[in-house]
Amino acid sequence: MAQKKSKNIKKSAEKKEVIDMDKSAASILDAAKDMISVPASASIYGHVHMRPYDKIAGFDVRPGFYEINGATAIPGGVNFTIFSNQATYCELLLYKREADEPYAVLPFPEKYRIGNVWSMIVFDLDIEEFEYAYRFDGPYDPKRGLLFDKNNVVLDPYARAVTGQSKWGTHNVGLYKGRVVRNDFDWGVQGNSANQMEDLIIYEMHVRGFTQAGSSGVEHHGTFEGIMEKLPYLERLGVTALELMPVFEFDETLPHRDFYGRELIDYWGYNTVCFFAPNTSYAAETEYNREGTELKKLVKVCHEHGIDVLLDVVFNHTAEGDERGPSFCFKGIDNNIYYMLTPDGKYYNFSGCGNTLNCNHPIVQRLIMDCLRYWVTVYHVDGFRFDLATILGRNEDGSPMSKPPLLQGLAFDPILGGVKLIAEAWDAGGLYQVGSFPSWNRWAEWNGRYRDDLRSFLKGDNGYAAAAACRIMGSPDMYLPENRGAAASVNFLTCHDGFTLHDLYTYDRKHNEENNWDNTDGADDNRSWNCGVEGETSDPEINKLRRRMVMNAAAVLLCSRGTPMFYMGDEFGNSQGGNNNAYCQDNFISWLNWEDLSRNSELFDFFKYMIKFRKDHDCIKKKCIRGAFGYPEMSNHGTKPWDSTYAADSHYIGVMFAGESEKKQVPQAVYLAINSYWEPLTVRLPALPADSGYSWRRVVDTYERDPMAGWMDDEMQEMETGRRHSDEYRIMERSVIIFEAIKR
Repeated sequence: MAQKKSKNIKKSAEKKEVIDMDKSAASILDAAKDMISVPASASIYGHVHMRPYDKIAGFDVRPGFYEINGATAIPGGVNFTIFSNQATYCELLLYKREADEPYAVLPFPEKYRIGNVWSMIVFDLDIEEFEYAYRFDGPYDPKRGLLFDKNNVVLDPYARAVTGQSKWGTHNVGLYKGRVVRNDFDWGVQGNSANQMEDLIIYEMHVRGFTQAGSSGVEHHGTFEGIMEKLPYLERLGVTALELMPVFEFDETLPHRDFYGRELIDYWGYNTVCFFAPNTSYAAETEYNREGTELKKLVKVCHEHGIDVLLDVVFNHTAEGDERGPSFCFKGIDNNIYYMLTPDGKYYNFSGCGNTLNCNHPIVQRLIMDCLRYWVTVYHVDGFRFDLATILGRNEDGSPMSKPPLLQGLAFDPILGGVKLIAEAWDAGGLYQVGSFPSWNRWAEWNGRYRDDLRSFLKGDNGYAAAAACRIMGSPDMYLPENRGAAASVNFLTCHDGFTLHDLYTYDRKHNEENNWDNTDGADDNRSWNCGVEGETSDPEINKLRRRMVMNAAAVLLCSRGTPMFYMGDEFGNSQGGNNNAYCQDNFISWLNWEDLSRNSELFDFFKYMIKFRKDHDCIKKKCIRGAFGYPEMSNHGTKPWDSTYAADSHYIGVMFAGESEKKQVPQAVYLAINSYWEPLTVRLPALPADSGYSWRRVVDTYERDPMAGWMDDEMQEMETGRRHSDEYRIMERSVIIFEAIKR
């Protein structure tokens, strides 16, 4: 009997243990759900046993996590942390959704401040029910750069989302508030991109402009989702990286103007409102407390298709402008720390946009570093293009630094170790560092000299042959190959800032009248050529020449050592009507007209062919492990082989690449022949070794009606047409030919 009773007790205990385990598992699961958006560092502080110590404005509170900036959901509440070096007082404002007045004001007790950091946990807050901001008090002395105003509502610089911005074109009254975001996106297992810089073919795009026009054929116009709908197109084209123009939160209506009934706004988005928040108007759906999810989906899908995502980031200035601009963030926190100021408290304007961030102040350095780490770890982006990057190398007085601590820190940061860093190595203050940007062999640069020298040479200007040949060979005069490899130069002929490729050969001068600045804005040094008539024409000969000039540019760009980049729509003849500064044009001037794709399908096919050709030839992209045919990896030539003495009136360049393909382990040689002269020329190619079994074959000829049909030629046909005689070849006026060593 006692034994039976003992068994019953044991069974009861086992049953209770199972029930307790179930409860425990459920409790752990609930805690895990609550912890989804909690930074790992929060666990250091033993959050499980947290309890309130005080009550402020009816809320239970306690000191928070001082090392976790921003507003972060934790089990049972939200952690708010913000810092100011010179403020004497700080209060937290809580708002109902879309409200203009706070429903609660919570002053930070002085005992909740450590150093210059205020931190407070507010219990029992539902992140879906509130928005937040701050107010600071402190000294007001504009000549010393101190602008504290206890009535000024300030946006959290570390806010993960900004409210009131989700509908494009809706004017915000100037009250920017933050929102807490759940960080629960499932990335699966995704490490660093397998693409190296030399593997990239960069497609610069504006998120809205890419699909906003009805002709795009997508369901979700002007959004991240719209780009995803167009991914099959991008795959067909063959690009391996998307460089997205600014996607940090900006207020497109901030500089609102009117031109004969047409709204002129900040379409490009280079006036950042918040560095940690995605532009919510680029999402197809409103993402309350999950802002950024659609962008994360885009990045993940791109990665699944072998496409990198690079972000164009603007750390040189903000949307707060100069003394006349609004004060909604940094001005109200530590104005004289975040901005470069003159001795009398005015704003230095090396950005051309009113103010200049004080990037090498330790606090601003930390902000930028935290921001980039956040976008890499939370959004998995593969790289950044830094707008007006020379500002990131200026000291607090505006002078250039030889070893800027910010740039060096970014170069050696462990989290950013596998990330592409690309500098636009100039600024509006006249500092031009293309080829001399502090790099630590880590930074690549937009090669502005490639753009300028090749534009001049291709349109037939005198004196540019030697420089153009050097640019095609990776600009070794600026980027020593033994130190910088083939990854330092980002080669481009067009970008968002300037003429499209079509307009480059359609207009001699800019036509920015519709920007409403009397055509005074935008660059005057365009190095463009209209081929005889300004603007569009029905003349078939001029249009034929323009088509050839565009193909010449594409062929040269994609056969140059370095990383090629071109602007969206160049591959099918997109035009902006001669506007070379369409920053304010949210309309047909800037939006891609996808009807051009069918009208100019042969141009698209040419781009696609050239992209594949580049991918198939390692010798163009980089120095191969082994050479080929006894030739150097790169060599430049005149109309006679191995003669690279270019005169002032030289208009012919020959550049040869040679090396063994690492994938196919076969010798490769490519000879790029460029005639920018207005008459045909006879050239001689370098002889391939007689015992190699290889001979030169024309694979691209932009003068031909079908420029990619060259592979159909045979030697007899070429001689009969007069294009080839023995070892000499006739290259027609203003054309490009690509020869490849083909095994006989």
